[in-house]
Amino acid sequence: MFNFDELIRNYIKREEHPKKIGRYYPSEIGGCLRKTWFSYKHPKEPEADLLKIFEIGNIVHEFVVDVLKSEKNPEVELLSAEEPFSIKMKDFIISGRIDDLILVKSSNKKVLVEVKSISDINTVKDAKPQHKMQLQLYMFATKIRNGTILYIDKKNLRSKVFTIPYDESAALYALERFSLLHKHLIEDTPPPPEGKMDPKKSWMCQYCEYKDECDKIDGVKINGKNKKN
Repeated sequence: MFNFDELIRNYIKREEHPKKIGRYYPSEIGGCLRKTWFSYKHPKEPEADLLKIFEIGNIVHEFVVDVLKSEKNPEVELLSAEEPFSIKMKDFIISGRIDDLILVKSSNKKVLVEVKSISDINTVKDAKPQHKMQLQLYMFATKIRNGTILYIDKKNLRSKVFTIPYDESAALYALERFSLLHKHLIEDTPPPPEGKMDPKKSWMCQYCEYKDECDKIDGVKINGKNKKN
């Protein structure tokens, strides 16, 4: 009668909006800068399976919003969801949306909540560095110094919450990374391959859609042959 997989693909397919040099997003800066550079210089259409993962994340966040604003949970008040923000630098703008802002009634504190869906909550022992960096930017931009990262398991909705104290030096470091990215984009020079340089970040290369292009830049040898022309 009908192919529902095809209906899903049609539904989640995104309109093409090429990235513009000079406008950057907080979720990009905690990963490998070279990958982000490639996404501006040589954009690729996301694969259907990746779009499905993004859509699941959106569905999970909608559920989190419903939980936070429910009258069944009077200890918290949802003040805003998907709140836009921007940081204007000298030569570029950082913009995005903050997942949630809540008021914790017991302490009368406003708290930023960054929501991340995950495949297995048991693997989460601490908040990921790239997520911490993203939240630091939000706290810097909003001047709200209380932040949490909420991980939600996509299979069973189990969760873990990590309180992240504001660290101005971490926020300024993130801004420095944006400045470095902007410099490399303007000069049309690829940044260092951070995923290759730091063993702790090597996992980034495994799933990177720009791995072949990156290897060509660095002259990586495969099967004894140098890929660099």
